[in-house]
Amino acid sequence: MKLLHLDSSILGDASASRQLSQTVVAAWQAAEPAAKVSYRDLAGDALSHLSSASLVAGGTPAELRDAAQKHEVELAESTLQEFLEADAIVIGAPMYNFSVPTQLKAWIDRIAVAGKTFAYDENGPKGLAGGKKVVIVSTSGGLHAGQPTGVAHEDYLLVVLRFLGITDIEIIRAHGLAYGEEPRANALSAANRQVSELFAAAVA
Repeated sequence: MKLLHLDSSILGDASASRQLSQTVVAAWQAAEPAAKVSYRDLAGDALSHLSSASLVAGGTPAELRDAAQKHEVELAESTLQEFLEADAIVIGAPMYNFSVPTQLKAWIDRIAVAGKTFAYDENGPKGLAGGKKVVIVSTSGGLHAGQPTGVAHEDYLLVVLRFLGITDIEIIRAHGLAYGEEPRANALSAANRQVSELFAAAVA
């Protein structure tokens, strides 16, 4: 099994989502020792955002691309291929300003590719990237799950993943992290219990 581990927090070692995503990956490896993990730090090594230059590079014949265009196309293709080859994905997704980090959005724009991960026909959209399992590590300072303020965070990720054909999705949630030391500790403890329960069920 190939497991893709993504972090997107800009907080480094102080990040709750990074700590929890690593806990998920460690638990997954313990449950499936043969799993091969690849790691992408979307904040530390950020992808460029989709732009008109991206489209021009992709539409330029390979032999006519300049160095910048070659880099752009190689980046897009390697990111997409890494996603397609993954059997499972762990996504560290903190909430920034009621949405996902811009670095995570840049990754989504690289893997949501018509004809590769989704397509349209006379019946509407069809996801082409099914068969993967995804664990979203959702963190936020406030309490937003199930609220209008959470629509552009967890709900957005669910919409995108399902659009691509992925339906096996779990959410490990630690919210209310800015409410004080005790609420933060309780939220993180609850999230760690979620991880244990998730992989205990997988092993059983």
